[in-house]
Amino acid sequence: MDLDRALVLATRNPGKISEFDTLFAGFDIDIRTLNDFGPIPEVKEEGETFEDNAVEKARFTARVLGLPALADDSGLSVKALGGLPGVYSARYAGEGATDAANNHKLLEAMKGVEDREAAFTCIIAIAVPRGPALIYEGRCEGKITREPIGRDGFGYDPLFYYPPLEKTFAQMSREEKNRVSHRAKAMEELRSEFHKVLIWLRQRLSEEPF
Repeated sequence: MDLDRALVLATRNPGKISEFDTLFAGFDIDIRTLNDFGPIPEVKEEGETFEDNAVEKARFTARVLGLPALADDSGLSVKALGGLPGVYSARYAGEGATDAANNHKLLEAMKGVEDREAAFTCIIAIAVPRGPALIYEGRCEGKITREPIGRDGFGYDPLFYYPPLEKTFAQMSREEKNRVSHRAKAMEELRSEFHKVLIWLRQRLSEEPF
């Protein structure tokens, strides 16, 4: 494995892995995921912000595996709910909650609410075992539907309506979503300077051998 080119995606989520694989297409880098390694401890997402969680996941994975790691923390913030579910998006209905349970709780919380404004935020962090992390951010604004619409995607995609395309994320093709989503925007920011990221990684690895 060439350390200059290997990068671990700190996730086992098949939806995220699929999106990242598509977005990294064309780059000369060896992409791995947590599924390529044996069991490692779970990272407790206890940060107060998406950035806190993304950086912690990336650093933890890099330390445990001894490889550069990329992690993202994404979530849905609903204006009428004061920003909830926010950093609790994945466990809004409780630890280990399914997408369906989280969606159901959100719809219940939004019953009778006219202001449906919401936004997805994605923070991507790239880290080596020691030292600073690189941060990239993407945001996509939309509205919460009154019922699930669409069969594709994951998470809150069936409830997140994107007005410019007049579709929920769950109604979009992968190509459509990868043009407009919060993760796509964060990835585009990363892609635009990825050659610099690779240089940074090589420098960090040479300065901090592991």
